[in-house]
Amino acid sequence: MTQRLIVIGGDAGGMAAASQARRSRGADDLEIVAFERGHFTSYSACGIPYWVGGLVADRDALIARDPATFRSKHQIDVRLGHEVTSIDLDRREIVARDLVGGGEVREPFDLLMYATGASPTSPGWARPDAGGVFGVQTLDEGSALLAWLDGSPRPERAVVVGGGYIGVEMAEAMIHRGLSVTLLDRSEQPMSAMDPDMAVLVREAMTQVGIDVRTGCEVTGLTTANGRVTGVQTVDGLIPADVVVLGLGVRPNTALAAAAGLPLGPTGGVRVDRRQRVIGVDGVWAAGDCVETFHRVTGQPAYLPLGTHANKQGRVAGIDIGGGYATFPGVVGTAVTRVCQLEVARTGLGERDATAAGYHFVSVRIESTSRAGYFPGAAPMTIKLLAERRSGRLLGAQIVGRSEAAKRIDPLAVALWNRMTVDEMTGLDLGYAPPYSPVWDPVLIAARKASDAVMAAT
Repeated sequence: MTQRLIVIGGDAGGMAAASQARRSRGADDLEIVAFERGHFTSYSACGIPYWVGGLVADRDALIARDPATFRSKHQIDVRLGHEVTSIDLDRREIVARDLVGGGEVREPFDLLMYATGASPTSPGWARPDAGGVFGVQTLDEGSALLAWLDGSPRPERAVVVGGGYIGVEMAEAMIHRGLSVTLLDRSEQPMSAMDPDMAVLVREAMTQVGIDVRTGCEVTGLTTANGRVTGVQTVDGLIPADVVVLGLGVRPNTALAAAAGLPLGPTGGVRVDRRQRVIGVDGVWAAGDCVETFHRVTGQPAYLPLGTHANKQGRVAGIDIGGGYATFPGVVGTAVTRVCQLEVARTGLGERDATAAGYHFVSVRIESTSRAGYFPGAAPMTIKLLAERRSGRLLGAQIVGRSEAAKRIDPLAVALWNRMTVDEMTGLDLGYAPPYSPVWDPVLIAARKASDAVMAAT
């Protein structure tokens, strides 16, 4: 008998699950219907700042698979412009609103994939009705922002509110567009995911390209005239603005799940097991930015919304839906970005995280170069490591550098994943040639210094 899978959410987690399930089960065995409230499927939201900034010219380059491909090649019934408004687990039915044609549709399901993603943090003062105020979480929002930037009168002054990954990337994008840019953040430094002594390097780089970075700054409201934003009001005064970009972070989009009775964890995400099955609810899976996951360093629940996790979790769910067996092994919190030619990377715990988790640790910072010092193009980088005081186990790493720095976080993430000590890391057999590394790679220098610090502390 043919089963019916309903997928709520047409981006990474949902469509990865649908595609993987289809590989195992044909259309005669499994009917798949996917509901997406926007106009696109399976796209790279992480690429939006680079598209807005002009580094990526074509919006379609950000789309991995369009709805037509899913329909024709994968036999997945993708319904764009449909927002699921309720889930009835007893009746095994969803209700969706047709945002284009109007009206509602009711669709039964045997199996359900919940992949609603994240909702942007939007304080009351944000006033989404004001012209010139934008989030950049979706391609639709990116398109609207670009239309505003290219419209008349052309904006000259941009204010970016929030100094996390999206905020700093959008500040750089506005610089590329030729606007004067002010970035506001309530924290001590932008990039609060980094320790303050590393985040200050990011601030310096932003300031050097002309971005006015104001930290410890609380926004209280917006000013408008003729339906257009004219400024951002802060406790320290008014900052003129022709366009305002919100980069205040996200939270799990779980209102629909909570209303349906799906369990939520302490981070606010849907609770799932290692196979991405919603705990305590038969025939329901969840993946992506709406779920809570497992942190391999702390052993605690974690919320880390990244496209890499969403795709992997969706694949795991799809294998399980297809009758196979797979598990998602958790995360260590690896992330990289580029800010004004400065590469920024982190994995594992920062000092605040390690303290909150109850670890006693040592931390070290080293300065090195991306290549042999005598080789043309050698660029400085700073690496910081945290290690548990007694065992020497690596707890976290952060890197800031000008060139060829960010991807050095990968061997550190692998070491962290495998619970290596910093002493063990000093012997890693990393590649060496003058165009690529000093004879002592910066990762090895940092590990050696961390090992010395552990020995001195025990």
